[in-house]
Amino acid sequence: MKAAVLQAPNQLALTQIATPAAGPGELVLRVRVATVCGTDLRILTGRKTKGVRFPSVIGHEFAGEVVDVGQGVTEYHLGDRLCVDPVVPCRACAYCQRGLENVCQHRQAIGYEFDGAFAEYVRIPAIALAAGNVFRLPHDMGFEAAALAEPLACCINGQANAGIELGDTVLILGAGPIGLMHAALAQRAGARQVIVSEPNALRREAALARGVELVCDPSQQSLAEVVSRATDGLGADVALLAIGVPALTNEALGAVRKGGRVNLFAGYSAGAMAEVDVNLIHYNELIVTGASALKRRDYQVALHLLGSGQIDAGALITHRFAVDEALAAFEEAGSGRALKVALCND
Repeated sequence: MKAAVLQAPNQLALTQIATPAAGPGELVLRVRVATVCGTDLRILTGRKTKGVRFPSVIGHEFAGEVVDVGQGVTEYHLGDRLCVDPVVPCRACAYCQRGLENVCQHRQAIGYEFDGAFAEYVRIPAIALAAGNVFRLPHDMGFEAAALAEPLACCINGQANAGIELGDTVLILGAGPIGLMHAALAQRAGARQVIVSEPNALRREAALARGVELVCDPSQQSLAEVVSRATDGLGADVALLAIGVPALTNEALGAVRKGGRVNLFAGYSAGAMAEVDVNLIHYNELIVTGASALKRRDYQVALHLLGSGQIDAGALITHRFAVDEALAAFEEAGSGRALKVALCND
């Protein structure tokens, strides 16, 4: 089969590899849609290393149809339309027992420890089926929307950590696909207003087109002043850092009111450090949280929101490529010209 194989940092090669077969308890899906994540770009450039293997097939946001069913699998059949939560918890460690399976001590993931979906076919390991990580697509749901259940589920986890409440002013730094998903979720949670900070004009326009009340170009405007004017000088209730730029941490901390909440959602490059004005946290009694991946229940909620049309994340896909155009897809994903890039198999 055709696959985009990660040979080493900055070395992605389109090549032919063996088509996987389903072993006992496993499935093989024909990948219909796999979307490129910002994390995939960090993996390619060597800025994310945990769980990454060489050579391997990456790609963890995907949906497809069953083409091979392993011995002992009775719940799924040939032709079933499925999507998969790629983060597989052990369900037994101290964190899993406390409901924190997203930070499982022994978690494994498709696109990391297991080959991922930037290929014509992907094998779903038995532990993923046993853990309940496989989901059927709602009847009228397309593969593109289903592939975005994973990033939307990650946003659901981050927003739960931030504790967004009815009537909040929510500031989102970054209007890529993740920032726009955060905006949609904040609106659905009853935010009084959503403010987005984004230097890319295309992405600011995308935010406005999706109902964001106020956008800021931080290269031309003072974010602190924009937020202050919009909140009668108090600051936002919540700030979500949806872009992995450590230098923006203080901007997020400085833009929220006393008692406000800041979620450092985006992943950062290994070893990245930020100088933090701890007095902003200390004297303003801020609550600062992180966000790591997703839980299976987050994925299930995301799939429902997408399938019911309550969140139109599928509209975020602006560029589509075939599998044998994977290298061009990665180039476009990192160009700033696209929102979400997808590899599609018709």
